[in-house]
Amino acid sequence: MRWVVFLRAVNVGGANRCQPALIAKQLAKFGVVNIGAVGTFVVGADVSESALRAALARKLPFKCEIMICPARDIIKLTSKDPFSGQPSGPKITRFVNVLAKRLHALPPLPLSLPSDDDWLVKIIAIQDRFVLGLYRRQMKAISYLGKIEKRLGVPVTNRNWNTIEKVANVLKQNLQD
Repeated sequence: MRWVVFLRAVNVGGANRCQPALIAKQLAKFGVVNIGAVGTFVVGADVSESALRAALARKLPFKCEIMICPARDIIKLTSKDPFSGQPSGPKITRFVNVLAKRLHALPPLPLSLPSDDDWLVKIIAIQDRFVLGLYRRQMKAISYLGKIEKRLGVPVTNRNWNTIEKVANVLKQNLQD
């Protein structure tokens, strides 16, 4: 099975530094492609999730949360535009949080932080292990992004929607090869 890997809290604020391009090269036998967003990889080889997780953990100079998703889940996520009908523009960023595991119970949606009237972060959907949302490009929004994890009770890692689309394009390209 092909996989997509998301590392949590890598190269953030000078901590947990690693070289994703080097990791991809070291794991070439698994067909690992570094996406360029720190800690995001596409894995093209048919490898078990446990073997992949162990190989990645050995290459990292620190412990971190490793989220591994089947490639088909990313393709399914990007098959439709989940953000249609949502606000857009240069002051709004579309994002996806990847959950370490599925939620037992979904919160009522949309979930707006700090409030419905004056939101800085808005979760619009949860699909499998993916939390889809928007945030306003304001400094205070970063603190609210961190509160999503606490609110959901499971570790998450954040990626821009553009990164998720790039992952899907790499996956589709690999299908054609």
